Amino acid sequence: MEREGEQLSARPALETEGLRFLHVTVGSLLASYGWYILFSCILLYVVFQKLSARLRSLRQRQLDQAEAAVEPDVVVKRQEALAAARLRMQEELNAQVEKHKEKLRQLEEEKRRQKIEMWDSMQEGKSYKRNARKPQEEESPGPSTSSVVPKRKSDKKPLRGGGYNPLTGEGGGTCSWRPGRRGPSSGG
Repeated sequence: MEREGEQLSARPALETEGLRFLHVTVGSLLASYGWYILFSCILLYVVFQKLSARLRSLRQRQLDQAEAAVEPDVVVKRQEALAAARLRMQEELNAQVEKHKEKLRQLEEEKRRQKIEMWDSMQEGKSYKRNARKPQEEESPGPSTSSVVPKRKSDKKPLRGGGYNPLTGEGGGTCSWRPGRRGPSSGG
C-alpha cells in the first residue's frame, strides 16, 4: 500500500513539473515569436478565404459548362431570345432615327419657306423681319409654348443721372477714395 501511495504522490509532482515546463516553453515561444505567429495566422486565413472563393467559382463554372453541354436546346433558346431582344432594340432605334430625320426635314422645309417669304417681301419692298414673324404667330394662335415673355420698359425715373460713370470718380456722393502719399512714411 505504501507503494501505491508513493506512486500517487509522485504522479502529481510529475504532472505539475510537466505543466510548468509546458508553460515556460510556450510562454517563451510566444514572447519571442508572438507577433510573427499572429501575422502568419492572419495571412493564412486571408489566403484560405481567397482560395476557397476561387475554388467555389471554378466549381460553379464547371457546373455551368456541364449544364450547357448537357442541354444544348436551352443554350439555343437563350441565344434566340438574346437575338430577338437585340432586333427589337434595333427596330426601336431605327424608328427614333426616322422620327428625328422627319423632324429635321420639316424644320428645313419651314426655314426654306420662311426664306422664300422673306425674299418675296423684300422684292415687294416690305420689311422682311415683320413678315417673317407673322407666320409663326399665326400658326400658334393658342397660348405660347415658349417661356420667353417680352417685358415692357417701365416709365420709372432712373436712379442716377445719365452722366454718371463710376469709373471716372466724378459725380459720386460724399464718398471718395484717394490713394495715400508715396514715399517714406512720416513716422518718428
